[in-house]
Parts: sequence; structure tokens; C-alpha cells
Amino acid sequence: MSTPGLVCAHHHLYSELARGMPAPPRTPTTFTEILELVWWRLDAALDLEMIRWSAMLGAVEALERGTTSIVDHHASPNAIEGSLDVIHDACREVGIRITTCYEVTDRGGPERMKAGLAENERYIRSHPDVQAWVGAHACLTLSDESLEMVAGLAKDLGTGVHIHVAEGTADIDAGRRLERYADDRWLLAHAVHLDRHLPGTVLHNPRSNLNNAVGYGRPDRFGNTVRLGTDGIGADMLEEFRLAFVRLRAEDVTEAPTTVWEWLTWDEGSRVEWAYDPMDPWHLAYTTGVGPVSVSVDGEVVYRDGQPTKVDAREVRARAREQAARLHARL
Repeated sequence: MSTPGLVCAHHHLYSELARGMPAPPRTPTTFTEILELVWWRLDAALDLEMIRWSAMLGAVEALERGTTSIVDHHASPNAIEGSLDVIHDACREVGIRITTCYEVTDRGGPERMKAGLAENERYIRSHPDVQAWVGAHACLTLSDESLEMVAGLAKDLGTGVHIHVAEGTADIDAGRRLERYADDRWLLAHAVHLDRHLPGTVLHNPRSNLNNAVGYGRPDRFGNTVRLGTDGIGADMLEEFRLAFVRLRAEDVTEAPTTVWEWLTWDEGSRVEWAYDPMDPWHLAYTTGVGPVSVSVDGEVVYRDGQPTKVDAREVRARAREQAARLHARL
């Protein structure tokens, strides 16, 4: 059975090297503390070599699950310039499609905020053939002035903004602050605690939301288009589909997997031959471990017989382990 490849609509490829990282200085008890004690310490320790092998590993793992396209959201406050091209080139070397952005934030000060804006603009202008967005972290780390600069840059470039929206209760004011800027081109990641309709596509990340204990808000409750992402926990979109379904069904036992099937995104121009038939929502909602036999992107076979064809997966994993050790030593 063959289908187009799958799309991971919200990823953080830099988080691939987080697995096995040292414990934080104390146990986080809130989502904000998870950001402060885990993720903001990790992203501040990244350099370009770590970013490259993290992206390579994430791309290989995506192919292994039949995912051929990634919408990435990146942060590396001590290695901003050129970081998006490092990610882009690594993914293309493996053979998957990629669009990425830099998450603009005020948490590193005004110079890093401006550097993030510049990196978004440079990437978008240098890849006119790629649909791309201006990245922003979240309203909770952006002043009104910085948020206006992010929205203004997106408008100038004729695109939208890819931003975390009301992921936790600390960002509960995001809807009010964004409603003057958001349009249909915006990507609204999480939207768990969003209190009003905003134009744009909601990016639902059920595994991450559960992992961070941020709660549940039905992603289609305001009528937005919904797409599934992983928030950096791999790129197995069929597994994310299953998890999104059971989480929805926990709220409403009358729901069917056909609802969540519509939240998957298919990458036209790629082709996946699956080791399972049929590839339909009622079967896949209750069938685990479904994977690809072969994957083609733009007519080129990039995965066959359990291995990527353009890179050596063993070498990628070995190099990624080396970079993970360097990263973890800094933490």
C-alpha cells in the first residue's frame, strides 16, 4: 500500500540530542520551570556542529517512520547566525523536505532578539522556493515592541508567523495580544489555553502536551484547520495520530478516528510504500508499529530496506552520540 509521505507540522530538531541529558538542578513542577530548567539551558549550550548532527539524526528518524517533510522551529541563542541553513542542508542531505525558522524571543536581550529576526529574514530570502515562516517563541517571552517587529517582518516578507500560543497557563494572554496581528498564514502551535478564535492553523502536539502536563484544549474548537506535530519528540506521525485520537476520545467517547485523520498532512511529491495494508484511520488507530518499506522524494528513492540511501544511518547515529556527549557535558 502506498501513500504520499507524512508531514511533521511542528518539530524542534535541536531537541534530538536531549535524550539522556543530565537531570536539571532541581525537579521542575510547572511548565514554566520545565522551560527554564531544561529547554532554555539546553538551547543555550548548542553550537552549529551539534545543530547539524541533531538535524541529521532527526531527518533519518523521520524517514524511518515515513515522514518526508518537517516544519521546524529552532532556538540556539549562542549560535544564531547561519543556524537555519545548517538545519536545512542537513535535512536535504538525508533527503527530506524541510522548512525552518528561528524563534525570536526577548529572553537573551535586544541584540539576540534582533539577530533572530535577521536570521529569519536571511533564511526566507535565500530560499524563495520554500514555504517559510518567521519564527517566534511565545508571547510570554516577547514584549509588545518585539511582537510588533516579528509581525511586521512577516508582513513585509509576505508570510505568517510560526509561534507557540497559550501552550501553558503562563501564556494565557496570548489570544488578546495576537488578535491584532494573526492572519490565515500563521501557525499557532499548541493553543491549549487559547481563549478566543485567532486566524491561522493550529498545530496540535498531543504527546508533548501530555509530557509537559499542560492540559487539553480540543484543537478544532474554534473552527481552525488543525495539523499534527511532535514538538520535537521524533517524527512518527502515525503514532501521533493514534495518541491524538485517544486523547480526543478521552474527552468525547463518541469521537471516531476519522476526525483526527483529517489533522494529518500528506506531502505530495513524495511516495511511501508501507508494510501494512490498508492505510485507513479505523485500522491505523488500533495498529501500532506501522512503518515504510521504501520512501521516494521527488522521484528519488531516499529510503529502502530499512536504511536511508543517501547517508549511512550508523555514522549519523555515531556522530550524533558524540555531539550529544559534548552537549551534555556543558549542562
